[in-house]
Amino acid sequence: MTNPLPQGATIGIIGGGQLGRMLSVAAARLGFKSHIFEPGANPPAAQVADAVTTSGYDDAAALKAFATSVDVITYEFENIPTDALDIVEAIRPVHPRREALRVSQDRLVEKAFLSELGLKTAPFAAVDDAVDLAEAMQEIGLPAILKTRRFGYDGKGQARIMTTDDAEQALTDMAGAPSILEGFVDFSHEVSVIAARGVDGQVACFDPGENVHEGGILRTTTVPARLSTAQRTDAVLLAAQILNRLQYVGVMGVELFVTPKGLIVNEIAPRVHNSGHWTQNGCTVDQFEQHIRAVAGWPLGDGQRHSDVVMENLIGEDMDRVPEIAREPNAALHLYGKAETKPGRKMGHVNRVAKA
Repeated sequence: MTNPLPQGATIGIIGGGQLGRMLSVAAARLGFKSHIFEPGANPPAAQVADAVTTSGYDDAAALKAFATSVDVITYEFENIPTDALDIVEAIRPVHPRREALRVSQDRLVEKAFLSELGLKTAPFAAVDDAVDLAEAMQEIGLPAILKTRRFGYDGKGQARIMTTDDAEQALTDMAGAPSILEGFVDFSHEVSVIAARGVDGQVACFDPGENVHEGGILRTTTVPARLSTAQRTDAVLLAAQILNRLQYVGVMGVELFVTPKGLIVNEIAPRVHNSGHWTQNGCTVDQFEQHIRAVAGWPLGDGQRHSDVVMENLIGEDMDRVPEIAREPNAALHLYGKAETKPGRKMGHVNRVAKA
């Protein structure tokens, strides 16, 4: 696709969670329609999308009908079955392209890709059994963290190994799934860059945000992050390097550890990212509009920040605080319309804004 999508075109979005919801809103602001493909009934995105297909990723007929009804396809999460992508990609363009998914869906492949680019990562080794784990611990040292190579997010699919006594339980926790052992990184804080690349190769990055996690789930992102000018430049340049190597189209989140020896890449996410929600109230063009612009073949916004922002995720019972938050000056609420509040479930976020 080389020509920009015209007004009234339909953007297909695989996945109907909160990211799909906010992508649909951004599409509507630019005059596009959105069509969601989601296995679960009544997802958050269904409340704002023009059309919803409720079917499984193994339903070839539904996937073909969905793809035929849209002009371009994107996605809100990276663990899409390959067979489903084969079907829709044969009918319509898919952005970001498959290579980004191949790399990001497997932590071992991702680490190897980043290392080949000359970027720093945590030390890592593949682990399939107890012998592999023993050898990896010997090579990398402890403490370390054992992770499933595929799937797992918000702290799931991970086990810390502080001493050799923890190894057996950690391996049990992986439930036989192919895994990767990563050495601990001595870092002062984590930051992330939300970066975008257009069909024409144009790259635009938002200011790095500083992230704080609780229980493996992102709690807050603060902008500006504590970074020197040189570190900020390095963060943006390495994000651009990743996008260009992948010939990426769309928005990507790049998570980085800040260390005395430089920036270390933690992971990449080939989609709009939780740590980029601050852009909704800190920038003229936010990450969701930026993604829609990219996949639609439009020019990118420049991502310039006009305000300082602290984004806080509202998780589980945090929803009880919504009436109180709604009274705060300079607090912008973004609620996801999820019917059921559960512990550890992201229900919304609030952006607290101050003039930059």
